[in-house]
Amino acid sequence: MALVEVQVPDIGDFDEVTVIELMVKVGDTVKAEQSLITVESDKASMEIPSSTAGVVKEMRVALGDKVKQGSIVLVVEAAGAVAAPAVAPAAAVAAPAPASAPVAVAPVAAVAAAPAASGPVQVFVPDIGDFKDVVVIEVMVKPGDTIKVEQSLITVESDKASMEIPSSAAGVLKELKVKVGDTVNIGDLLAVLEGTAVAAAPAAAAVAAAPVAVASAPAAVQTPVAAAAAAVAAPAHAPGGNTVGLPHASPSVRKFARELGVPLDEVKGSGLKGRITADDVQTFTKAVMSGAAQTKAQAAKAPAASGGGGSELGLIPWPKVDFAKFGPIERKEMGRIKKISGANLLRNAIMIPAVTNHDDADITDLEAFRVSTNKENEKSGVKVTMLAFLIKACVAALKKYPEFNSSLDGDALVYKNYWHIGFAADTPNGLMVPVIRDCDKKGVLQISQEMGELAKKARDGKLGPAEMSGATFTISSLGGIGGKYFTPIINAPEVAILGVCKSTMEPVWDGKQFVPRLMLPLSLTWDHRVIDGAAAARFNAFLGQILSDFRRVLL
Repeated sequence: MALVEVQVPDIGDFDEVTVIELMVKVGDTVKAEQSLITVESDKASMEIPSSTAGVVKEMRVALGDKVKQGSIVLVVEAAGAVAAPAVAPAAAVAAPAPASAPVAVAPVAAVAAAPAASGPVQVFVPDIGDFKDVVVIEVMVKPGDTIKVEQSLITVESDKASMEIPSSAAGVLKELKVKVGDTVNIGDLLAVLEGTAVAAAPAAAAVAAAPVAVASAPAAVQTPVAAAAAAVAAPAHAPGGNTVGLPHASPSVRKFARELGVPLDEVKGSGLKGRITADDVQTFTKAVMSGAAQTKAQAAKAPAASGGGGSELGLIPWPKVDFAKFGPIERKEMGRIKKISGANLLRNAIMIPAVTNHDDADITDLEAFRVSTNKENEKSGVKVTMLAFLIKACVAALKKYPEFNSSLDGDALVYKNYWHIGFAADTPNGLMVPVIRDCDKKGVLQISQEMGELAKKARDGKLGPAEMSGATFTISSLGGIGGKYFTPIINAPEVAILGVCKSTMEPVWDGKQFVPRLMLPLSLTWDHRVIDGAAAARFNAFLGQILSDFRRVLL
């Protein structure tokens, strides 16, 4: 076994570039040519591959570090022979272009030789290194724009790097020959300008020299070298340039997002300078799948707040009424949370054959225990609520009746061996459902503390998608407000939800006389595709028994 230092290869005419993404960590097994880090200049982002295979023993760079050719990225413990060095010899970089490479230089030379005269000027794709059929992922100008020399026109992307293609001339853009999604190669006609053809001699020379380094470098580093070489000819955007703007993400992350169908412009990046990482894409996907978030496309298709969408169900259109003709009105747009939750609630109410069982639980003794517990723990600052006891009681009931802790997946039922309980929180921005995880492993005091923290974050609008996903069962409590019974809507993909109203003192017959007892109204809504009436009645009865004698939780 040998320790090999993997270095940054020739990255073209860049002095220092910033590390914006670490794609491996200590202990990972890497293959030759596997991407290790992503670096970025002002014009291109590129992934630096490994020159050898082995196990990562030490990382020598961190996010935000500046690196250049020869900088050590990491140390790999490699088995057997070590691969060719990652850095091309300096002599190879400085060597003149071989005579056998006229194809690489020709398109650039043709542009450079264009006469300085008015009239139509054709702009071609310059030498972009050892790439074939790179994809246009961004068009940065439109017909009618005034283009400056070396102003970026389009962005192209390979599987390893993204780069901006500049204009070799100045003038007014008359015609753009490519669009987003097209594939281009060296020499392809890119645009037609009306103006003065001013050849970018320095840029052309830099690009023409680039194939030398690419041809001389080992195969493991040709991709980033070529990407950097093409980026040499592409300085910063001209001030006021007409750009659309790409999401701040590496090519591999954008490819990952495309595979999942994730719109990157809607993902919030958590990386350096707001960069979108693979974890951000996964988190966004999970939030959309759980219903905690919506894409803009989903929101556009979602039924409007007025109750639209009836045409899809064969219903008559929603009535259009000019309310102002009947009296004064005030129109307020619904908040984002209400729009999202409204669409989910409508879907769940229509798609789920829901039934609700109403019952009462005697919590007289449990309430007395709760009050005494709060007195004993007054100094701790943790206030125990009845909802915390309800959560523990529901976990016991879910364990006894596991179909209530399941989800439908096609024609199969997925039984979950974890108990994450969501609770509806009323916030100024609308209804939110934080989730307390692993409630079976936590005591009432810990649940109360977490519930208070999550409720505060919900009110402050600081709940993250991960804190609102993964619930297996939800409790909607109106205990602090009032009411008797109600019909809560199931939070798909869950199959049941418990609604709780305000407890009241009622006369209860004990076999000899009526005695005052504190009764808690329970409303259990369940999915009739999964649960039948007998199971729902047993669940409610068992839950009531636990609440009346909490010692049953220990059984």
